[in-house]
Amino acid sequence: MNSRESAGELDVEATPVPIGEEIADATPREPFLVAMGERVRSLRARKGMTRRSLAVASAVSERHLANLELGLGNASILVLRQVAGALECQPADLLGDDIDSPEWLLIRDLLRGRDDQDLRRARTALGELFGTSARPEARRQRIALVGLRGAGKSTLGRLLADGMGVPFVELNREIERVAGYGLTEIHNLLGPAAYRRYERRALEETVQRYPEAVIATPGGIVSDPATFNLLLAHCFTVWLTAAPTDHMQRVVAQGDTRPMAGNSEAMEDLRRILAGRAAFYRKADLTFGTSGKSLDEAYGALSTQLSTALGRSIGLGASDMQ
Repeated sequence: MNSRESAGELDVEATPVPIGEEIADATPREPFLVAMGERVRSLRARKGMTRRSLAVASAVSERHLANLELGLGNASILVLRQVAGALECQPADLLGDDIDSPEWLLIRDLLRGRDDQDLRRARTALGELFGTSARPEARRQRIALVGLRGAGKSTLGRLLADGMGVPFVELNREIERVAGYGLTEIHNLLGPAAYRRYERRALEETVQRYPEAVIATPGGIVSDPATFNLLLAHCFTVWLTAAPTDHMQRVVAQGDTRPMAGNSEAMEDLRRILAGRAAFYRKADLTFGTSGKSLDEAYGALSTQLSTALGRSIGLGASDMQ
């Protein structure tokens, strides 16, 4: 027995166990762990690395790597990070299911390290290439308002739609129509995954039914990349922003007093949600702040900015429409 074996480490690469015996002696293996092990083995082979060289590069024992590749045990996140670093990939690559596509790897390498502006151009170009994006002139006929609840999406959206002479669509109502349930029932009975499916379907139907419209979207529409991509591809999007205190006050003014039950905690939650979604909201074509403005001032300023951005006149003053 060599020194490595006496230390409790099996040199599995030098003295392999027959595959049949490995599987027969092993406890039932979790399919997810088996698939992850196969991805590690595939990446190692692609790099031309032996298990021993990977062990040296990752500072993970060969025995641990052998178990990982066989789908035995449950590797810690730290170990996965070390292995990914040695394989020059991301930990997510060990968990995902797309590493077997050479084209995907080549495309991803082209995008890695690009700034947001370059990535946006690439996303737009891909949308046009695959026909998932509307023609620019058609896209500008639909205005979608995004942002947290209490930003003014419904109030300003109705005014914009009236001023433009186009339908106003409250996407939450469309979600309820598609699902046959109210929002509370969808969340409580069917769960968030079902809600996201109905949200996607409601948006698809809205885009098909309304070549021209102003759409007020739920605050969490950015949570699902596919749905948000659909929105960006088919609508001119406007992020309505407001100070956190304004968000809270407007929600309460709408009759929802739940945030006041734990005001300080609710405010902190709101700030965290905004921080988590802001990077996605910024993908909108236009950003407009509603804090510190009367309704007439907000509508007038937003109409002016939209008129400039879209190259056509948008609406009247809010006071002129009452």
